[in-house]
Amino acid sequence: MPALSIGKLAKAADVKVPTIRFYEQIGLLPLPDRTDSDRRTYEASAIDRLAFIKHARQLGFPIEAIRTLLDLADHPDRDCNDANALAQEQLDAVEAKIAQLEALRTELRRMVSAGCRGLASDCRVIETLGDHRLCERDHTRPQRVVPV
Repeated sequence: MPALSIGKLAKAADVKVPTIRFYEQIGLLPLPDRTDSDRRTYEASAIDRLAFIKHARQLGFPIEAIRTLLDLADHPDRDCNDANALAQEQLDAVEAKIAQLEALRTELRRMVSAGCRGLASDCRVIETLGDHRLCERDHTRPQRVVPV
């Protein structure tokens, strides 16, 4: 496959051009070769690398975790314990976010069911939003979930 322009790479990987430039700047994507007219040119392998990064981002992995995972992918003879640990950390973070969202849902349902049909001065929604102490439980921070 001939070298790709940044636009063709963006289309092939289904990402935006600024995303490619950003990943280059932070070192997730190697700096490309340049033509005599200073245009970026990419090998076909950049499509796979961008797909890897995009999928990891969709799963919520932080940039530093993706950096480590890419390094492992670039060195297939290394042990994958770090990849397992990073995946477990991400799972723990997702489960904590789910717990927080469930707490938010519970509180919002309670607020909606306790709402009023009269004046705003008697509105349970406004009252609860104005005083966090009226909430049944703390929903401001992710709850730690202990895996079973």
